[in-house]
Amino acid sequence: MFLISLLASCGSGADSDKEHAHRAVIKGVKTEKVHKKEIEKYYRTSGTVKAKTMSEVASRVMGTVTSINVKEGDSVSEGDVLLTIDDRDYVQKARAAREAYVEAQNYLDAADKKKRLAKLTYERYKNLYDDKAISAHEMDEIETGKDVAASEAGRARAALRMAKANMDEAEINLGFTNVKAPFTGIVTGKDVEVGSMAIPGRLLMKVEDNTSFRIDVNVDETMSGKLRPGMTVYADIGALGKRIDGTVTEVVPAVDPGTRTFLVKIGLEGEGLKSGLYASVLTPSGKREALLIPPSAIVRRGQLEGVYTVNGDGIATYRLVRTGNEYDGRIEVLSGLREGETVIVEGAQKAADGGLVQGG
Repeated sequence: MFLISLLASCGSGADSDKEHAHRAVIKGVKTEKVHKKEIEKYYRTSGTVKAKTMSEVASRVMGTVTSINVKEGDSVSEGDVLLTIDDRDYVQKARAAREAYVEAQNYLDAADKKKRLAKLTYERYKNLYDDKAISAHEMDEIETGKDVAASEAGRARAALRMAKANMDEAEINLGFTNVKAPFTGIVTGKDVEVGSMAIPGRLLMKVEDNTSFRIDVNVDETMSGKLRPGMTVYADIGALGKRIDGTVTEVVPAVDPGTRTFLVKIGLEGEGLKSGLYASVLTPSGKREALLIPPSAIVRRGQLEGVYTVNGDGIATYRLVRTGNEYDGRIEVLSGLREGETVIVEGAQKAADGGLVQGG
């Protein structure tokens, strides 16, 4: 029995050596044991990127549009004339108001002169009255004339103020015939053509500030109290293929009873942003443990993802995994891998299922 066992043992070792001898040798790879790490847990929601400052440009006066100086997509600076409205009526009204102002100024000058003359006359007659040279009745007439002149000067000054207000109003309305950009940005919409009638309040153009953007997202009520202004969140912009840091700018505490959510406003800055882009927003919601591996460990075969695990004998096995999000440059493995297992993290493309790993 001992000899039989000894022969069987020798045969088994020979078979094992023979099996290893026939395996493909994998060199130049690096392996790593997988361990759980504490990561930030995120609540994910979505929203649409829009300009932080957006203006719907409308006319303040009625008239026919005579020219349009910009088109959609054009960059504009604050004060640039976007379009003009027929100003002939407003030019005439402004001219009439200026002439009325000049006339009121002349009327005030004449009234002030009468007032000064009436005052001098009163002072001279007052001396005569004190010397008993004129009667009290004559003195009363002179004093009444002085008071009337002062009253007329007051009315003239009020008329001048009114004329000035009318002139300013006419000048302002004339200025409204040049519709200007409210701030520096880009024209994103145009709803008017030359010859159209501009009506106060009717949308003519849209201008957006393309230097800063925001996302308004509806967050589940379970996140109430966990978000505050100034907190950093992340926005995954699929169209740009990148993640952008965002900052919570405003939290509206009221919960919508219909959706059980509340509104959170997030400020964004970054190249390539534009209104209308879809964004997936991740907001911190606590801590949890996860298995993380380097992206270089993932081997894709068509639509499938997998990693090469290495057992105690150094044999590589391709195993399908399901991955999650990326955290600090490493990818979370949701299933298909256990803590403590060894995987190839560098040179995985060189590996072969059943191969023998040397080194690493």
